[in-house]
Amino acid sequence: MANAAEKAEEQAPVEPRAVPDMTEVLADAPTNWGKWGPDDEVGSLNYLTAEEVMRGVQHIRQGRVFTLQRLIGDPKGDPVWPGRTPAERTQILDESSWDSPDAPQFPGGLHYADDKINAFLQGSTQYDALGHVWYGGQIWNGYDARTTVGGMGRASVEPIAQRGVVGRGILLDMARFRGKPTLDKGETFSHEDLVACAEAQGTHIEERDIVVIRTNFLQLFHDQGDAFYDGFNEPGLVYSPELVRWFQDMEIPNLVTDTIANEVTYDPNNGTALPLHCALMRNLGVALTEICDLEQLAESCAADGQYTFLYAAAPLKVHRATGSPVNPLAIK
Repeated sequence: MANAAEKAEEQAPVEPRAVPDMTEVLADAPTNWGKWGPDDEVGSLNYLTAEEVMRGVQHIRQGRVFTLQRLIGDPKGDPVWPGRTPAERTQILDESSWDSPDAPQFPGGLHYADDKINAFLQGSTQYDALGHVWYGGQIWNGYDARTTVGGMGRASVEPIAQRGVVGRGILLDMARFRGKPTLDKGETFSHEDLVACAEAQGTHIEERDIVVIRTNFLQLFHDQGDAFYDGFNEPGLVYSPELVRWFQDMEIPNLVTDTIANEVTYDPNNGTALPLHCALMRNLGVALTEICDLEQLAESCAADGQYTFLYAAAPLKVHRATGSPVNPLAIK
């Protein structure tokens, strides 16, 4: 029988694990700061040279075009990061507007419809600006985090939008690879899993590939409704020094996923939130693309075995913005 001291110890509340500061977690993480000069604002997208565009073009074999944006205003609902609200579209003018005797009159009897949208710029399929996430008072390339006050004075989404993103894309269908309709809440995978997935698909990840990862996790949003956000913890890549070094060595310019935030939400090893946003985007300058609809592309790839394609995307040109909607194209 346990003595009184042992019983007291058993009944004592468990202290929550202390979460280390990001500066501690990423103390030895590699960076690409200064690699493309002190004024760079597009980071690893610099890898996408004209030669990389042509390498991507070589993977157009069928002329089939897949659009990867999720529908804004989906009748089934729009998945967004907790704390953000879905876009709201408002009809401003329609045929009923012209019933009023005060309606404008145009020569020839022209009528037209008009509407507007109120939305988070990162409330749909979107690109992050490289300065969107930071720690330690510095954003991408060492710019002072105070440059974000009132709008992104540095490393906004505008430079990404101005240059565009074109190269060889490769779909890594992690859900099919693991034999699941969707990955589970908080399920993780590593760069080694990505390599194994590619090999199982009969292809290989090459240097400077645009890596596109399917989890189909957002299907659960449509299946579960509001309950989807209970204990919110998306599946995805999990931080390790080796994974970050792999991204740097492979010169990966862009990580594209069908989840809201590209990585497992809470690192199971240290408890931090979104450390890969910091390690990959803030430190290496890897562009992040989120909330993509990869279902039709994945079905096509599974059917014909072609998992590589030309990837092309250009977010909206929004001055000083932290992110922007985008409708990427995969052309097979």
